[in-house]
Amino acid sequence: MTEIKIVKNVLEANESIAAQNQEILDEHGVFAINIMASPGAGKTSLILQTLANLRNKLRIGIIEGDFASRVDTDKVKSYVEVAIQINTKGAPESCSLIAAMIENSLKDLPLDDINLLLIENVGNLLCPAEFTLGEHKRVVISSSPEGDDKPIKYPLIFSDADAVIINKLDLVPYVDFNITKFRQSIEGLNPAVKIFEVSCKTGAGIAGWCSWLLQEIENNAIQRTKLAGK
Repeated sequence: MTEIKIVKNVLEANESIAAQNQEILDEHGVFAINIMASPGAGKTSLILQTLANLRNKLRIGIIEGDFASRVDTDKVKSYVEVAIQINTKGAPESCSLIAAMIENSLKDLPLDDINLLLIENVGNLLCPAEFTLGEHKRVVISSSPEGDDKPIKYPLIFSDADAVIINKLDLVPYVDFNITKFRQSIEGLNPAVKIFEVSCKTGAGIAGWCSWLLQEIENNAIQRTKLAGK
């Protein structure tokens, strides 16, 4: 019972900080996306495709989360307004970013100079599901080589997602991946989720993802304006 109480307290504390993070982002008109996936699913590749399509329309900042290294930050830093690296090695919650880490990073971000913040979480389908960061939308990437059983094995992260991206469509003919079965599993867990089929290698499907993202940013701005007018 003591262990359960401690875990509950940790999660409640994280939720409180996450709520504060979102308030700060909203004050500056910044829309934040939490991108989660297993290692190698294509988080950085999706970010690079998103930057290629939207950097002339949006001012974008990035937070890169990894256990160690800054390889991904070095890949994206020349395409964005600012890129911040968070390494979780040695942290109590090393398998995921947590709200306190984002809270510290927000102090170093030029929030008035960006309107979209892409957060690449640590590669993991378990821990990131537990910790909200203050994001406006949660996005999960699953790639075809991983197999179509991931929603069954890791239901929490998929049931809480606002969007799921099926990546590496170009490899579907060569791997054991049933798109229909995968979609049915996702929709059984989360009927309202948006599903995008893409290939970050060829660019197929990226336009649909970017259109959805732009629409969500606009919807968020409209909602903030309405709340400010009350």
